[in-house]
Amino acid sequence: MTKKAERTTAYIIETVAPIFNRHGYIGTSMSDLTEATGLTKGAIYGNFENKEALALSAFEHNRNLLLQAIDNKLDMEIEALDKLFSLLSFYKQYDVFTLPLGGCPLLNVGVDAQSNNKLLAAAVKETIKEIEGKIALILENGAKQNEIKLPVPPLQFAKQLFTMIQGAVAMSTMTQDRKYLVNTVTYLEYLVKQELKK
Repeated sequence: MTKKAERTTAYIIETVAPIFNRHGYIGTSMSDLTEATGLTKGAIYGNFENKEALALSAFEHNRNLLLQAIDNKLDMEIEALDKLFSLLSFYKQYDVFTLPLGGCPLLNVGVDAQSNNKLLAAAVKETIKEIEGKIALILENGAKQNEIKLPVPPLQFAKQLFTMIQGAVAMSTMTQDRKYLVNTVTYLEYLVKQELKK
């Protein structure tokens, strides 16, 4: 692929990612994509096999931005508890972070793709497992290094924590009230301290 073709492909993905995320796979029309990119249908499909391939690339783009932000919070050279607080602090501002993405890619694409796109639904499920795994690893390492006490297995705690975070994201999104997010994450900070602090 030439440099120009690579730039065009990247431009298309970055431009259409928030549109797919906001309107969903079915809800996004070809005219939405041509209007946003300023490219013809032929130019877009010259870079992607079909709409599904483009939607998947768009989700992967948003997913990678999310995973990179999470990694930035979890990869710091600090103790496990502080890493969790850093992650929770990120989620307190999650609605602001996801604004340019067209909302939470896991919530939007996950719900939208359940009935109409198996590939997208599987990609979301895989991303959720990956994030839970990252949190579980922090917990496991923290317990091994005697930084935290774990009341349940690391993955179980990680799944519960992430479920509560995503539930708050969903409520905040549906009600357009960020207090659901902020209050839940504030409660989670208290819970993490109570459950894990030695």
